[in-house]
Amino acid sequence: MTAVEPRTPADPATTTELAPAAAPWWTTAVVYQVYPRSFADSDGDGIGDLGGVRAKLDHLAELGVDAIWLSPVYPSPQHDNGYDIRDYQDIDPVFGSLEEFDALLAEAHERGIKIVMDLVVNHTSDEHPWFVESRSSTDNPKRDWYWWRQPGAAGAEPNGWGSAFSGPAWTLDETTGEYYLHLFAKQQPDLNWENPEVRQAVYSMMNWWLDRGVDGFRMDVINFIAKQLDLVSGPAAASDEGSPMGAQIHDYLQEMHREVFAGRTGAHLTVGEMPGVSIDDAVLFTDAARAEVDMIFQFEHVSLDQGVHKFDPLPRNLVALKRSLARWQEGLAETGWNSLYLNNHDQPRLVSRFGNDTEFRYESATLWALVLHLHRGTPYIYQGEEIGMTNVRFEGIEDYRDIESLNHYREAVEQFDQSPASVLAGVHAMGRDNARTPMQWDASAHAGFTTGTPWIAANPNFPEINVAADRAAERSVFRFYQQLIALRHDDPVVALGDFELLEPEHEKLYAFTRTLDDRVLLVLANASDTPLTLQGEWVPDDISGAELLLGNYAGDGAAALRPWEARLYRL
Repeated sequence: MTAVEPRTPADPATTTELAPAAAPWWTTAVVYQVYPRSFADSDGDGIGDLGGVRAKLDHLAELGVDAIWLSPVYPSPQHDNGYDIRDYQDIDPVFGSLEEFDALLAEAHERGIKIVMDLVVNHTSDEHPWFVESRSSTDNPKRDWYWWRQPGAAGAEPNGWGSAFSGPAWTLDETTGEYYLHLFAKQQPDLNWENPEVRQAVYSMMNWWLDRGVDGFRMDVINFIAKQLDLVSGPAAASDEGSPMGAQIHDYLQEMHREVFAGRTGAHLTVGEMPGVSIDDAVLFTDAARAEVDMIFQFEHVSLDQGVHKFDPLPRNLVALKRSLARWQEGLAETGWNSLYLNNHDQPRLVSRFGNDTEFRYESATLWALVLHLHRGTPYIYQGEEIGMTNVRFEGIEDYRDIESLNHYREAVEQFDQSPASVLAGVHAMGRDNARTPMQWDASAHAGFTTGTPWIAANPNFPEINVAADRAAERSVFRFYQQLIALRHDDPVVALGDFELLEPEHEKLYAFTRTLDDRVLLVLANASDTPLTLQGEWVPDDISGAELLLGNYAGDGAAALRPWEARLYRL
Protein backbone atom coordinates (compact mmCIF):
# COMPACT_ATOMS: atom_id res chain seq x y z
CA MET A 1 0.00 0.00 0.00
CA THR A 2 1.28 3.45 -0.82
CA ALA A 3 1.43 5.58 2.29
CA VAL A 4 -0.28 8.96 2.22
CA GLU A 5 1.39 11.32 4.65
CA PRO A 6 -0.89 13.77 6.51
CA ARG A 7 0.13 17.38 6.19
CA THR A 8 -0.23 20.53 8.21
CA PRO A 9 -3.17 22.36 6.62
CA ALA A 10 -2.29 25.46 4.66
CA ASP A 11 -4.61 28.26 3.66
CA PRO A 12 -7.27 26.35 1.65
CA ALA A 13 -7.11 29.05 -1.01
CA THR A 14 -3.62 27.79 -1.88
CA THR A 15 -4.62 24.17 -2.43
CA THR A 16 -6.40 24.58 -5.75
CA GLU A 17 -3.31 24.85 -7.93
CA LEU A 18 -3.60 21.07 -8.40
CA ALA A 19 -7.11 21.50 -9.79
CA PRO A 20 -8.43 23.62 -12.67
CA ALA A 21 -7.90 27.28 -11.95
CA ALA A 22 -11.62 27.99 -11.83
CA ALA A 23 -12.31 25.48 -9.06
CA PRO A 24 -13.27 27.17 -5.74
CA TRP A 25 -11.20 26.37 -2.65
CA TRP A 26 -13.94 24.30 -1.09
CA THR A 27 -13.72 21.65 -3.82
CA THR A 28 -10.52 20.38 -2.15
CA ALA A 29 -11.61 21.20 1.40
CA VAL A 30 -12.93 19.09 4.28
CA VAL A 31 -15.18 20.70 6.92
CA TYR A 32 -15.37 19.57 10.55
CA GLN A 33 -18.54 20.25 12.53
CA VAL A 34 -18.10 21.26 16.17
CA TYR A 35 -21.16 21.02 18.42
CA PRO A 36 -19.71 23.27 21.14
CA ARG A 37 -22.02 22.17 23.94
CA SER A 38 -20.59 18.64 23.72
CA PHE A 39 -17.06 19.17 22.39
CA ALA A 40 -14.83 20.24 25.29
CA ASP A 41 -15.51 22.08 28.57
CA SER A 42 -12.78 24.46 29.72
CA ASP A 43 -14.34 25.78 32.95
CA GLY A 44 -15.85 22.70 34.62
CA ASP A 45 -19.51 23.70 34.43
CA GLY A 46 -20.40 20.57 32.45
CA ILE A 47 -21.11 22.41 29.19
CA GLY A 48 -18.65 22.65 26.31
CA ASP A 49 -17.46 26.14 25.39
CA LEU A 50 -15.25 28.21 23.13
CA GLY A 51 -12.31 27.76 25.47
CA GLY A 52 -12.67 24.03 24.99
CA VAL A 53 -12.68 24.42 21.20
CA ARG A 54 -9.54 26.59 21.38
CA ALA A 55 -7.80 23.96 23.51
CA LYS A 56 -8.48 21.28 20.88
CA LEU A 57 -7.53 23.23 17.75
CA ASP A 58 -4.30 21.28 17.41
CA HIS A 59 -6.31 18.04 17.24
CA LEU A 60 -8.22 19.47 14.26
CA ALA A 61 -5.10 20.91 12.64
CA GLU A 62 -3.39 17.52 12.89
CA LEU A 63 -6.47 15.88 11.40
CA GLY A 64 -5.97 18.25 8.44
CA VAL A 65 -9.39 19.88 8.12
CA ASP A 66 -9.78 23.19 6.30
CA ALA A 67 -12.78 24.66 8.09
CA ILE A 68 -14.81 24.35 11.27
CA TRP A 69 -18.59 24.65 11.15
CA LEU A 70 -19.48 25.95 14.60
CA SER A 71 -23.00 25.10 15.76
CA PRO A 72 -24.81 28.02 17.45
CA VAL A 73 -23.03 29.81 20.29
CA TYR A 74 -25.31 32.85 20.43
CA PRO A 75 -27.30 33.88 23.54
CA SER A 76 -30.21 31.47 23.82
CA PRO A 77 -32.72 30.06 26.33
CA GLN A 78 -31.54 26.64 25.02
CA HIS A 79 -34.96 25.14 24.35
CA ASP A 80 -33.43 23.66 21.20
CA ASN A 81 -29.77 23.66 22.28
CA GLY A 82 -28.98 27.05 20.83
CA TYR A 83 -31.09 26.95 17.67
CA ASP A 84 -33.48 29.32 19.44
CA ILE A 85 -31.50 32.57 19.34
CA ARG A 86 -32.14 35.52 21.65
CA ASP A 87 -29.41 37.79 20.24
CA TYR A 88 -27.66 37.30 16.91
CA GLN A 89 -24.69 39.55 17.68
CA ASP A 90 -23.23 38.19 20.89
CA ILE A 91 -21.96 34.98 22.50
CA ASP A 92 -23.92 33.14 25.19
CA PRO A 93 -22.01 33.38 28.51
CA VAL A 94 -22.24 29.61 28.84
CA PHE A 95 -19.92 29.40 25.81
CA GLY A 96 -17.71 32.42 26.57
CA SER A 97 -17.63 35.94 25.19
CA LEU A 98 -17.03 37.86 21.98
CA GLU A 99 -13.42 38.30 23.06
CA GLU A 100 -13.09 34.52 23.44
CA PHE A 101 -14.67 34.08 20.01
CA ASP A 102 -12.21 36.54 18.47
CA ALA A 103 -9.34 34.59 20.05
CA LEU A 104 -10.72 31.33 18.62
CA LEU A 105 -11.02 32.92 15.20
CA ALA A 106 -7.46 34.22 15.28
CA GLU A 107 -5.99 30.95 16.54
CA ALA A 108 -7.89 28.91 13.95
CA HIS A 109 -6.72 31.21 11.16
CA GLU A 110 -3.14 30.88 12.37
CA ARG A 111 -3.51 27.14 11.73
CA GLY A 112 -5.03 27.64 8.27
CA ILE A 113 -8.53 26.70 9.49
CA LYS A 114 -11.57 28.76 8.57
CA ILE A 115 -14.56 29.32 10.86
CA VAL A 116 -18.09 28.95 9.50
CA MET A 117 -20.93 30.15 11.73
CA ASP A 118 -24.39 28.60 12.01
CA LEU A 119 -26.99 31.02 10.61
CA VAL A 120 -30.47 30.40 12.07
CA VAL A 121 -32.83 32.91 10.48
CA ASN A 122 -35.96 30.93 9.69
CA HIS A 123 -36.91 31.59 13.31
CA THR A 124 -35.73 33.30 16.47
CA SER A 125 -36.25 32.61 20.14
CA ASP A 126 -39.54 33.85 21.55
CA GLU A 127 -37.30 35.84 23.92
CA HIS A 128 -35.66 37.76 21.06
CA PRO A 129 -36.46 41.51 21.38
CA TRP A 130 -38.00 41.44 17.91
CA PHE A 131 -40.61 38.88 18.97
CA VAL A 132 -41.17 40.47 22.37
CA GLU A 133 -42.17 43.63 20.51
CA SER A 134 -44.10 41.74 17.85
CA ARG A 135 -46.36 39.94 20.31
CA SER A 136 -46.99 43.04 22.46
CA SER A 137 -49.87 44.36 20.31
CA THR A 138 -51.43 43.97 16.88
CA ASP A 139 -50.28 47.46 15.85
CA ASN A 140 -46.68 47.20 17.02
CA PRO A 141 -44.22 48.21 14.23
CA LYS A 142 -42.65 44.75 14.43
CA ARG A 143 -45.95 42.86 14.33
CA ASP A 144 -45.34 41.92 10.71
CA TRP A 145 -41.83 40.64 11.42
CA TYR A 146 -43.42 37.26 12.28
CA TRP A 147 -46.33 35.21 10.95
CA TRP A 148 -49.53 36.12 12.81
CA ARG A 149 -53.00 34.88 11.85
CA GLN A 150 -56.46 35.04 13.39
CA PRO A 151 -58.09 31.81 14.59
CA GLY A 152 -60.05 29.80 12.06
CA ALA A 153 -63.51 28.36 12.53
CA ALA A 154 -64.22 27.40 16.16
CA GLY A 155 -60.84 28.81 17.14
CA ALA A 156 -58.86 26.34 15.02
CA GLU A 157 -55.27 26.86 13.81
CA PRO A 158 -54.93 28.86 10.58
CA ASN A 159 -53.90 25.72 8.67
CA GLY A 160 -53.01 22.08 9.25
CA TRP A 161 -49.26 22.39 9.38
CA GLY A 162 -47.50 20.35 12.07
CA SER A 163 -44.38 21.25 14.00
CA ALA A 164 -41.22 19.25 13.32
CA PHE A 165 -41.09 18.73 17.10
CA SER A 166 -44.61 17.25 17.40
CA GLY A 167 -47.94 19.02 17.72
CA PRO A 168 -49.32 21.87 15.60
CA ALA A 169 -47.11 24.54 14.03
CA TRP A 170 -49.34 27.29 15.43
CA THR A 171 -49.61 28.55 19.01
CA LEU A 172 -52.33 30.88 20.25
CA ASP A 173 -50.90 33.94 21.97
CA GLU A 174 -53.22 35.09 24.75
CA THR A 175 -52.04 38.71 24.63
CA THR A 176 -53.57 39.47 21.23
CA GLY A 177 -55.74 36.41 20.61
CA GLU A 178 -53.90 35.48 17.42
CA TYR A 179 -51.79 32.51 16.40
CA TYR A 180 -48.10 32.69 15.52
CA LEU A 181 -46.32 30.21 13.25
CA HIS A 182 -43.44 28.02 14.45
CA LEU A 183 -42.31 25.18 12.20
CA PHE A 184 -40.24 23.91 15.13
CA ALA A 185 -40.70 24.41 18.90
CA LYS A 186 -43.29 26.90 20.13
CA GLN A 187 -40.37 28.88 21.57
CA GLN A 188 -39.05 29.31 17.98
CA PRO A 189 -41.42 31.68 16.13
CA ASP A 190 -40.84 31.95 12.38
CA LEU A 191 -39.60 35.23 10.92
CA ASN A 192 -41.67 36.76 8.12
CA TRP A 193 -39.22 37.13 5.23
CA GLU A 194 -41.93 38.80 3.16
CA ASN A 195 -41.13 41.90 5.21
CA PRO A 196 -38.09 43.69 3.68
CA GLU A 197 -37.17 45.10 7.10
CA VAL A 198 -36.61 41.55 8.35
CA ARG A 199 -34.36 40.74 5.43
CA GLN A 200 -32.27 43.87 5.85
CA ALA A 201 -31.88 43.22 9.58
CA VAL A 202 -30.59 39.72 8.81
CA TYR A 203 -28.19 40.95 6.14
CA SER A 204 -26.84 43.60 8.49
CA MET A 205 -26.16 40.93 11.10
CA MET A 206 -24.43 38.67 8.58
CA ASN A 207 -22.19 41.52 7.44
CA TRP A 208 -21.32 42.23 11.07
CA TRP A 209 -19.99 38.70 11.51
CA LEU A 210 -18.11 38.70 8.20
CA ASP A 211 -16.54 42.03 9.10
CA ARG A 212 -15.42 40.38 12.33
CA GLY A 213 -13.55 37.78 10.28
CA VAL A 214 -15.77 34.71 10.00
CA ASP A 215 -15.46 32.75 6.78
CA GLY A 216 -19.05 31.91 5.90
CA PHE A 217 -22.32 30.42 7.10
CA ARG A 218 -24.09 27.11 7.37
CA MET A 219 -27.72 28.18 6.95
CA ASP A 220 -30.22 26.29 9.10
CA VAL A 221 -33.40 25.14 7.21
CA ILE A 222 -32.83 28.11 4.93
CA ASN A 223 -35.32 27.00 2.26
CA PHE A 224 -38.12 27.39 4.82
CA ILE A 225 -37.63 31.17 5.05
CA ALA A 226 -39.87 31.35 1.95
CA LYS A 227 -43.38 30.17 2.76
CA GLN A 228 -46.23 29.06 0.52
CA LEU A 229 -48.42 32.06 1.23
CA ASP A 230 -51.66 30.43 0.10
CA LEU A 231 -51.12 27.70 2.69
CA VAL A 232 -50.02 30.01 5.50
CA SER A 233 -53.30 31.88 5.17
CA GLY A 234 -55.27 28.86 4.03
CA PRO A 235 -58.16 27.02 5.67
CA ALA A 236 -57.76 24.78 8.69
CA ALA A 237 -58.07 21.76 6.39
CA ALA A 238 -54.89 22.65 4.49
CA SER A 239 -52.56 19.68 4.22
CA ASP A 240 -49.45 19.45 6.32
CA GLU A 241 -47.81 17.16 3.78
CA GLY A 242 -44.83 18.20 1.70
CA SER A 243 -42.56 21.19 2.12
CA PRO A 244 -43.69 24.65 3.23
CA MET A 245 -41.02 26.18 0.93
CA GLY A 246 -42.27 28.98 -1.28
CA ALA A 247 -41.06 30.04 -4.72
CA GLN A 248 -39.61 33.30 -3.33
CA ILE A 249 -36.62 31.40 -1.93
CA HIS A 250 -34.45 32.06 -4.98
CA ASP A 251 -35.16 35.78 -4.84
CA TYR A 252 -34.26 35.88 -1.15
CA LEU A 253 -30.98 33.99 -1.57
CA GLN A 254 -29.92 36.07 -4.56
CA GLU A 255 -30.70 39.23 -2.63
CA MET A 256 -28.72 37.88 0.33
CA HIS A 257 -25.74 37.28 -1.94
CA ARG A 258 -25.91 40.83 -3.32
CA GLU A 259 -26.30 42.43 0.11
CA VAL A 260 -23.76 40.30 1.99
CA PHE A 261 -21.21 38.54 -0.21
CA ALA A 262 -20.95 40.40 -3.51
CA GLY A 263 -17.86 42.56 -3.70
CA ARG A 264 -16.17 40.99 -0.67
CA THR A 265 -12.65 39.71 -1.01
CA GLY A 266 -11.70 36.40 0.52
CA ALA A 267 -12.98 32.86 0.21
CA HIS A 268 -16.32 32.47 1.98
CA LEU A 269 -18.43 29.33 2.22
CA THR A 270 -22.23 29.21 2.11
CA VAL A 271 -24.04 25.92 2.65
CA GLY A 272 -27.80 25.76 2.99
CA GLU A 273 -29.59 23.07 4.95
CA MET A 274 -32.65 22.36 2.79
CA PRO A 275 -35.07 19.60 3.83
CA GLY A 276 -37.30 18.25 1.10
CA VAL A 277 -35.59 19.76 -1.95
CA SER A 278 -35.19 17.89 -5.23
CA ILE A 279 -32.11 17.53 -7.40
CA ASP A 280 -33.60 20.05 -9.82
CA ASP A 281 -33.98 22.48 -6.91
CA ALA A 282 -30.39 21.85 -5.86
CA VAL A 283 -29.05 22.59 -9.33
CA LEU A 284 -30.69 26.01 -9.17
CA PHE A 285 -29.52 26.71 -5.63
CA THR A 286 -25.88 25.77 -6.31
CA ASP A 287 -25.42 27.05 -9.87
CA ALA A 288 -22.58 29.55 -9.44
CA ALA A 289 -23.99 31.73 -12.20
CA ARG A 290 -27.17 32.29 -10.14
CA ALA A 291 -25.23 33.45 -7.04
CA GLU A 292 -27.34 31.78 -4.32
CA VAL A 293 -25.33 29.30 -2.18
CA ASP A 294 -22.21 27.20 -2.78
CA MET A 295 -23.76 23.87 -1.77
CA ILE A 296 -26.69 22.42 0.15
CA PHE A 297 -27.43 19.72 2.69
CA GLN A 298 -30.18 17.45 1.41
CA PHE A 299 -31.88 14.65 3.37
CA GLU A 300 -32.88 12.01 0.85
CA HIS A 301 -30.17 9.49 1.75
CA VAL A 302 -30.68 9.83 5.52
CA SER A 303 -34.44 9.30 5.19
CA LEU A 304 -34.29 5.92 3.48
CA ASP A 305 -34.19 3.91 6.74
CA GLN A 306 -37.20 5.67 8.27
CA GLY A 307 -40.69 4.18 8.19
CA VAL A 308 -43.87 6.14 8.89
CA HIS A 309 -41.83 8.68 10.87
CA LYS A 310 -38.27 9.38 11.93
CA PHE A 311 -38.41 7.19 15.06
CA ASP A 312 -39.60 4.16 13.09
CA PRO A 313 -36.23 2.73 11.94
CA LEU A 314 -35.96 0.36 9.00
CA PRO A 315 -33.05 -1.97 8.16
CA ARG A 316 -30.27 -0.41 6.12
CA ASN A 317 -30.81 -0.89 2.37
CA LEU A 318 -27.45 -0.57 0.64
CA VAL A 319 -28.96 -0.67 -2.85
CA ALA A 320 -31.30 2.22 -2.08
CA LEU A 321 -28.51 4.19 -0.41
CA LYS A 322 -26.17 3.75 -3.39
CA ARG A 323 -28.90 4.74 -5.84
CA SER A 324 -29.73 7.85 -3.86
CA LEU A 325 -26.17 9.11 -3.52
CA ALA A 326 -25.42 8.27 -7.16
CA ARG A 327 -28.52 10.20 -8.33
CA TRP A 328 -27.21 13.31 -6.58
CA GLN A 329 -23.72 12.75 -7.97
CA GLU A 330 -25.12 12.55 -11.49
CA GLY A 331 -27.64 15.35 -11.01
CA LEU A 332 -25.03 17.88 -9.87
CA ALA A 333 -22.19 16.64 -12.08
CA GLU A 334 -22.40 19.43 -14.66
CA THR A 335 -23.83 22.27 -12.59
CA GLY A 336 -23.73 22.70 -8.83
CA TRP A 337 -21.96 20.92 -5.99
CA ASN A 338 -22.69 18.24 -3.39
CA SER A 339 -22.23 18.32 0.37
CA LEU A 340 -21.17 14.88 1.61
CA TYR A 341 -22.25 13.67 5.04
CA LEU A 342 -23.56 10.58 6.82
CA ASN A 343 -23.97 12.04 10.31
CA ASN A 344 -24.21 15.40 12.08
CA HIS A 345 -25.74 16.90 15.23
CA ASP A 346 -29.23 15.87 14.04
CA GLN A 347 -28.39 12.34 12.85
CA PRO A 348 -27.34 9.07 14.55
CA ARG A 349 -23.70 8.01 14.48
CA LEU A 350 -22.75 6.62 11.07
CA VAL A 351 -20.89 3.57 12.34
CA SER A 352 -23.99 2.47 14.28
CA ARG A 353 -26.48 3.38 11.59
CA PHE A 354 -24.72 2.11 8.47
CA GLY A 355 -22.04 -0.24 9.82
CA ASN A 356 -21.32 -2.77 12.55
CA ASP A 357 -20.38 -0.85 15.70
CA THR A 358 -19.33 -3.90 17.72
CA GLU A 359 -17.37 -6.67 15.95
CA PHE A 360 -16.27 -4.52 12.99
CA ARG A 361 -16.37 -0.99 14.39
CA TYR A 362 -12.95 0.07 13.04
CA GLU A 363 -13.54 -1.58 9.68
CA SER A 364 -17.02 -0.17 9.10
CA ALA A 365 -16.08 3.30 10.37
CA THR A 366 -13.19 3.47 7.92
CA LEU A 367 -15.15 1.86 5.08
CA TRP A 368 -17.81 4.56 5.20
CA ALA A 369 -15.15 7.22 5.53
CA LEU A 370 -13.45 6.02 2.35
CA VAL A 371 -16.72 5.65 0.46
CA LEU A 372 -18.02 9.08 1.41
CA HIS A 373 -14.79 11.04 0.94
CA LEU A 374 -14.26 9.54 -2.50
CA HIS A 375 -17.57 10.91 -3.77
CA ARG A 376 -17.54 14.24 -5.59
CA GLY A 377 -18.41 17.05 -3.22
CA THR A 378 -17.24 18.63 0.02
CA PRO A 379 -17.05 16.12 2.91
CA TYR A 380 -18.28 17.08 6.39
CA ILE A 381 -16.89 15.28 9.43
CA TYR A 382 -18.96 15.39 12.61
CA GLN A 383 -17.08 15.52 15.91
CA GLY A 384 -16.19 12.02 17.10
CA GLU A 385 -16.67 10.52 13.65
CA GLU A 386 -12.88 10.59 13.24
CA ILE A 387 -12.48 8.06 16.08
CA GLY A 388 -15.56 5.93 15.32
CA MET A 389 -17.85 7.09 18.14
CA THR A 390 -21.10 5.10 18.35
CA ASN A 391 -24.74 5.59 19.26
CA VAL A 392 -25.68 5.56 22.93
CA ARG A 393 -28.39 3.44 24.60
CA PHE A 394 -29.50 5.17 27.78
CA GLU A 395 -31.69 3.11 30.10
CA GLY A 396 -34.60 5.54 30.37
CA ILE A 397 -36.07 8.57 28.64
CA GLU A 398 -35.06 10.69 31.65
CA ASP A 399 -31.44 10.35 30.54
CA TYR A 400 -32.15 12.05 27.20
CA ARG A 401 -32.12 15.81 26.66
CA ASP A 402 -33.23 16.45 23.07
CA ILE A 403 -36.56 18.27 22.73
CA GLU A 404 -37.48 16.31 19.60
CA SER A 405 -36.99 12.94 21.30
CA LEU A 406 -38.70 14.01 24.54
CA ASN A 407 -41.74 15.42 22.72
CA HIS A 408 -42.01 12.32 20.53
CA TYR A 409 -41.81 9.99 23.54
CA ARG A 410 -44.44 11.92 25.49
CA GLU A 411 -46.83 12.11 22.53
CA ALA A 412 -46.38 8.44 21.54
CA VAL A 413 -46.78 7.09 25.08
CA GLU A 414 -49.37 9.46 26.52
CA GLN A 415 -51.52 10.28 23.49
CA PHE A 416 -51.16 7.18 21.32
CA ASP A 417 -50.71 4.60 24.08
CA GLN A 418 -47.58 3.02 22.58
CA SER A 419 -45.39 0.92 24.83
CA PRO A 420 -42.54 2.88 26.45
CA ALA A 421 -40.06 0.15 25.48
CA SER A 422 -40.93 0.31 21.77
CA VAL A 423 -40.81 4.11 21.73
CA LEU A 424 -37.49 4.13 23.55
CA ALA A 425 -36.10 1.68 20.98
CA GLY A 426 -36.83 4.24 18.27
CA VAL A 427 -35.10 6.96 20.29
CA HIS A 428 -32.09 4.65 20.77
CA ALA A 429 -31.80 4.17 17.02
CA MET A 430 -32.63 7.60 15.63
CA GLY A 431 -32.58 10.19 18.43
CA ARG A 432 -30.40 13.29 18.07
CA ASP A 433 -28.73 12.74 21.45
CA ASN A 434 -26.77 9.90 19.81
CA ALA A 435 -24.65 12.64 18.28
CA ARG A 436 -24.71 14.95 21.29
CA THR A 437 -23.11 12.91 24.06
CA PRO A 438 -19.74 14.37 25.08
CA MET A 439 -16.75 14.06 22.78
CA GLN A 440 -14.67 11.15 24.07
CA TRP A 441 -11.15 12.48 24.59
CA ASP A 442 -9.68 9.90 26.97
CA ALA A 443 -10.53 7.26 29.57
CA SER A 444 -10.71 9.64 32.53
CA ALA A 445 -13.99 10.67 34.21
CA HIS A 446 -16.68 11.83 31.76
CA ALA A 447 -14.40 10.92 28.85
CA GLY A 448 -12.14 13.89 29.58
CA PHE A 449 -14.91 16.23 28.44
CA THR A 450 -15.34 18.07 31.74
CA THR A 451 -14.12 18.14 35.33
CA GLY A 452 -17.70 18.83 36.41
CA THR A 453 -21.02 17.08 35.80
CA PRO A 454 -21.79 16.92 32.07
CA TRP A 455 -25.08 18.32 30.80
CA ILE A 456 -25.70 14.89 29.26
CA ALA A 457 -23.92 11.70 30.27
CA ALA A 458 -21.02 10.36 28.25
CA ASN A 459 -21.49 7.18 26.26
CA PRO A 460 -20.53 4.32 28.63
CA ASN A 461 -18.10 2.93 26.04
CA PHE A 462 -15.74 5.91 26.42
CA PRO A 463 -13.01 3.95 28.29
CA GLU A 464 -12.44 1.91 25.12
CA ILE A 465 -13.41 4.43 22.43
CA ASN A 466 -11.66 7.77 22.83
CA VAL A 467 -9.20 10.05 21.05
CA ALA A 468 -6.18 9.05 23.12
CA ALA A 469 -6.79 5.32 22.64
CA ASP A 470 -7.54 5.62 18.94
CA ARG A 471 -4.52 7.75 18.12
CA ALA A 472 -2.28 5.26 20.00
CA ALA A 473 -3.82 2.22 18.32
CA GLU A 474 -2.17 0.27 15.54
CA ARG A 475 -5.43 0.57 13.58
CA SER A 476 -6.46 4.17 14.06
CA VAL A 477 -9.65 5.68 12.61
CA PHE A 478 -8.09 9.11 13.13
CA ARG A 479 -5.05 8.29 11.00
CA PHE A 480 -7.28 6.85 8.30
CA TYR A 481 -9.18 10.15 8.13
CA GLN A 482 -5.86 12.01 7.97
CA GLN A 483 -4.96 10.02 4.87
CA LEU A 484 -8.32 10.64 3.22
CA ILE A 485 -8.10 14.38 3.83
CA ALA A 486 -4.57 14.50 2.45
CA LEU A 487 -5.72 12.66 -0.67
CA ARG A 488 -8.45 15.22 -1.33
CA HIS A 489 -5.96 18.04 -0.89
CA ASP A 490 -3.35 16.54 -3.15
CA ASP A 491 -5.12 14.52 -5.85
CA PRO A 492 -7.39 16.49 -8.21
CA VAL A 493 -9.17 13.27 -9.22
CA VAL A 494 -10.59 13.01 -5.68
CA ALA A 495 -11.80 16.60 -5.74
CA LEU A 496 -13.04 16.96 -9.31
CA GLY A 497 -13.16 13.58 -11.05
CA ASP A 498 -16.35 12.28 -12.65
CA PHE A 499 -18.31 9.69 -10.64
CA GLU A 500 -19.63 6.40 -12.02
CA LEU A 501 -21.42 3.85 -9.84
CA LEU A 502 -20.63 0.19 -10.54
CA GLU A 503 -22.99 -2.71 -9.79
CA PRO A 504 -25.89 -0.59 -8.48
CA GLU A 505 -27.99 -3.69 -7.63
CA HIS A 506 -25.35 -5.49 -5.57
CA GLU A 507 -26.52 -5.86 -1.96
CA LYS A 508 -23.05 -5.92 -0.37
CA LEU A 509 -20.66 -4.19 -2.75
CA TYR A 510 -20.26 -0.41 -2.94
CA ALA A 511 -18.04 0.20 -5.97
CA PHE A 512 -17.45 3.22 -8.17
CA THR A 513 -14.84 5.02 -10.20
CA ARG A 514 -13.63 8.62 -10.25
CA THR A 515 -12.15 9.81 -13.53
CA LEU A 516 -10.36 13.00 -14.52
CA ASP A 517 -8.83 13.09 -18.00
CA ASP A 518 -6.89 9.81 -18.26
CA ARG A 519 -6.58 9.23 -14.52
CA VAL A 520 -8.93 6.74 -12.86
CA LEU A 521 -9.52 5.83 -9.20
CA LEU A 522 -11.51 2.75 -8.20
CA VAL A 523 -13.28 2.20 -4.86
CA LEU A 524 -14.26 -1.34 -3.82
CA ALA A 525 -16.06 -1.71 -0.48
CA ASN A 526 -17.70 -4.74 1.10
CA ALA A 527 -20.45 -3.33 3.36
CA SER A 528 -21.20 -6.62 5.11
CA ASP A 529 -20.08 -8.96 7.90
CA THR A 530 -18.99 -11.73 5.50
CA PRO A 531 -16.22 -11.99 2.87
CA LEU A 532 -17.04 -11.02 -0.71
CA THR A 533 -15.29 -12.75 -3.61
CA LEU A 534 -13.99 -10.37 -6.27
CA GLN A 535 -15.55 -11.51 -9.51
CA GLY A 536 -17.75 -10.32 -12.32
CA GLU A 537 -17.81 -7.37 -14.66
CA TRP A 538 -17.29 -4.90 -11.84
CA VAL A 539 -13.67 -6.01 -11.35
CA PRO A 540 -11.46 -4.40 -14.03
CA ASP A 541 -9.15 -6.75 -15.90
CA ASP A 542 -6.10 -4.76 -14.87
CA ILE A 543 -6.82 -4.66 -11.11
CA SER A 544 -3.94 -7.05 -10.43
CA GLY A 545 -1.52 -4.40 -11.63
CA ALA A 546 -3.34 -1.45 -10.06
CA GLU A 547 -1.77 0.61 -7.30
CA LEU A 548 -3.47 0.21 -3.93
CA LEU A 549 -3.54 3.75 -2.55
CA LEU A 550 -5.44 3.13 0.66
CA GLY A 551 -7.20 0.31 2.46
CA ASN A 552 -8.52 -0.47 5.92
CA TYR A 553 -6.92 -3.93 6.19
CA ALA A 554 -3.24 -4.79 6.26
CA GLY A 555 -2.06 -6.12 2.92
CA ASP A 556 -4.13 -6.97 -0.13
CA GLY A 557 -6.81 -9.62 0.26
CA ALA A 558 -6.38 -10.43 -3.43
CA ALA A 559 -9.41 -12.39 -4.61
CA ALA A 560 -11.80 -11.45 -1.78
CA LEU A 561 -12.84 -8.41 0.17
CA ARG A 562 -12.83 -9.17 3.88
CA PRO A 563 -15.75 -8.09 6.13
CA TRP A 564 -16.18 -4.33 5.89
CA GLU A 565 -13.02 -4.02 3.81
CA ALA A 566 -12.59 -0.95 1.61
CA ARG A 567 -9.87 -0.39 -0.96
CA LEU A 568 -8.90 2.57 -3.12
CA TYR A 569 -6.97 1.76 -6.29
CA ARG A 570 -5.33 3.92 -8.92
CA LEU A 571 -5.84 2.14 -12.26
